[in-house]
Amino acid sequence: MARGGQGLARVAVVVRAGAAPMWWLGVFAAGIGVLVPGLTGRRIGVAAGAALFLLGAAVVALASRGRYAALARGAARAGRYDILQDRAVTVRNWRRGHRWWLLAAFLAALGSSFAVPAAGGMLLAGLGTGLRLKAAWLGRRERAEETLLWVRVDWLDARGGRPAGRAVKALRGTGVAAGDAAPGGARRRTAALV
Repeated sequence: MARGGQGLARVAVVVRAGAAPMWWLGVFAAGIGVLVPGLTGRRIGVAAGAALFLLGAAVVALASRGRYAALARGAARAGRYDILQDRAVTVRNWRRGHRWWLLAAFLAALGSSFAVPAAGGMLLAGLGTGLRLKAAWLGRRERAEETLLWVRVDWLDARGGRPAGRAVKALRGTGVAAGDAAPGGARRRTAALV
């Protein structure tokens, strides 16, 4: 990259990338799992699944918030020659890097239905919901500070994830009109005014 520029990925997009596949795989696994009577019976399975859904969503949504906040406070302005990665590229990299993990989680959720119907699928859907909630929290922070948060692509893990992992030493910031994703990592609904 010219003159020391870095490839940057949006933090909220990386966080949000796994939300949809985890949610839909979880819903699908729970839907199939509720058809299996299982060892505990459907009513107990669905009740346990609801508790796991809430617990999983809460744990994921609240995990590492302090680390994200500390990195956001120390965010430096992105340089003129930094290259902002498209939202679609960031999402594709995360999903490609995690595809086998997602498949294994889906199969585990399906398999668990023979013991506790629908519970594994509901847990997986809850984890996806937690990622969506964390991305929304990041989006509120970005709007309040009027700064979009970016992480160097080479500091993400080999699967394109962990935007607040140990390898991440600092974040970069841009104005809210930069890039093709809105605060929180969703697609922009309208073209940004520059």
